[in-house]
Amino acid sequence: MSTHASSVDPLATLGALPGVADSVDSVRKAVDRVYGHRVMRRRSNEVTSEAALRGARGSAALSGADWALEEVRRRTDFGVEAEARTVGAALRLTAEAGQLLSIWRQSPLRVLARLHLVAAGGVGEDEAVGRPRLAGEAVDEPLIEAPLPDANEVTGRLDGLAELIITGSSAPALVTAAVVHGELLALRPFGSYNGLVARTAERIVLIGSGLDPKAICPAEVGHAEQGRAAYAAAFEGYLSGTPDGMAAWMAHCGRAVELGVRESTAVCEALQRGAA
Repeated sequence: MSTHASSVDPLATLGALPGVADSVDSVRKAVDRVYGHRVMRRRSNEVTSEAALRGARGSAALSGADWALEEVRRRTDFGVEAEARTVGAALRLTAEAGQLLSIWRQSPLRVLARLHLVAAGGVGEDEAVGRPRLAGEAVDEPLIEAPLPDANEVTGRLDGLAELIITGSSAPALVTAAVVHGELLALRPFGSYNGLVARTAERIVLIGSGLDPKAICPAEVGHAEQGRAAYAAAFEGYLSGTPDGMAAWMAHCGRAVELGVRESTAVCEALQRGAA
């Protein structure tokens, strides 16, 4: 996605694509329903914690570590094999997201650097951690096989994305979140953990926008539930840059939020029954 400084609000333009308003409306109604659940009045912190755990599990699954929820809940060591490191990174990112909300609107690139550092476990001796890749540096990213933009393009497009966030938009939160998510997947700006970082950035937008202020609607759950093949196919629509492709990607992201809502609604019901 290319962005240029002008009086045009490119995100609002995307929000006007056919079908997008319907996705936005459907998401808003779903979110409102779960926020209105009686359990949320007294036990919202428990729902938030459970949503974070399930969201991390879903994001890790899309990055190749499809563990059962109870395994994620049970494990304490995430530093050995590759799948364990992926799950650990997803858990750390979910925990970190809430700490970065106030910084995001002022300095999104700083937040993205922090997210990569957190995902990598703060491996300070690796000079590639926490900064965009340089020319010739490899990228390890499961699932996403699209051609990699070169380092110069990555820098330019990251700057454009940051400008959009800082300037602000009249577009609904879902549109902004989907674009941030899609653009980071397209760029894969870091040498590793790009998918996890992209989905965490989507989470930050959804929470920080006020759509999901208590972080109880984990889109990552919905992305995983729709499956890796559907995720990759929808992302191809984003990469195409066509109106239909972009609208399909935003609809996919909207459906992911709705499935996250369904997950947290089930948590609310379990808490109400005393079963969780």
